[in-house]
Amino acid sequence: MLVIGSRGSALALWQANWVKERLAGLGFASRLEIIKTTGDKITQVPLPEVGGKGLFTREIEEALLDGAIDLAVHSLKDLPTALPAGLTLAAVPERADARDAVVGRPLGELPSGARVGTSSLRRAAQLRRMRPDLAVESIRGNVDTRLRKLDEGRFEAILLASAGLHRLGWESRIAEWLPPEVMCPAVGQGALAIETRETGRGFEVCQALNHAATRACVDAERTLLASLGGGCQVPIGAHAAIGDGQLRLRAIVIAPDAAQLVEGERQGPPDAAEETGRALAGELLAAGAGAILAAAG
Repeated sequence: MLVIGSRGSALALWQANWVKERLAGLGFASRLEIIKTTGDKITQVPLPEVGGKGLFTREIEEALLDGAIDLAVHSLKDLPTALPAGLTLAAVPERADARDAVVGRPLGELPSGARVGTSSLRRAAQLRRMRPDLAVESIRGNVDTRLRKLDEGRFEAILLASAGLHRLGWESRIAEWLPPEVMCPAVGQGALAIETRETGRGFEVCQALNHAATRACVDAERTLLASLGGGCQVPIGAHAAIGDGQLRLRAIVIAPDAAQLVEGERQGPPDAAEETGRALAGELLAAGAGAILAAAG
């Protein structure tokens, strides 16, 4: 029986059980092993202040390396671009909605000074550029915790990934979807990552769950992020999509205070996704993205 490592939040368990069901459909039995990560333990500090990469993955990856689990299921946007030696991204299933969503009231209906919660530097910076009159504040916790804080009246609206809301059955709470041209998503947003050891049964079995088009898109996004030298908590957004046989990648680097923004687009064949990501990263750096990232870090 395969052992699936996962965080214990409602969303993480939904994702792990989704993979468990897909494995069962292929004829492979599995069970879940819940692992608490550093990011789960530190809940009172804004994520950008916690620092470090792999806040939500490190302990799970250690269990993989130790052989305690056979595969790990992550939200791809939480997975650092550089994996520990011996581990690999075995599969990326078909991506869900990559857009950010507003819960509470649509942004256009919020009065000046309204409190809006987000844990993401990327979301906060883009929101400040769109609506500099709003009070953008940090909010931590799992999706259900953030929704409770909204319901308690601590915020007039909060920003969340629409994929997580949909997976948990809370899509009806979305007041507004923000298209990628308005709010550029996080690298890998909406996609799941199935991480395994580089060899072995887990790797061999999970490759069947890979979705080629999604994998090309997230490879472009993750290569761009790695080429910029960014991690999960830097103000970088990237979104790739395939249409008419071409992969189109859009990305932004934005200062936390929204005073500076560098953005760009590039396209190329899907089988050259990494090259497209590297090329666009180079263009962004040439346009001044490096200074923004250095200041934010």
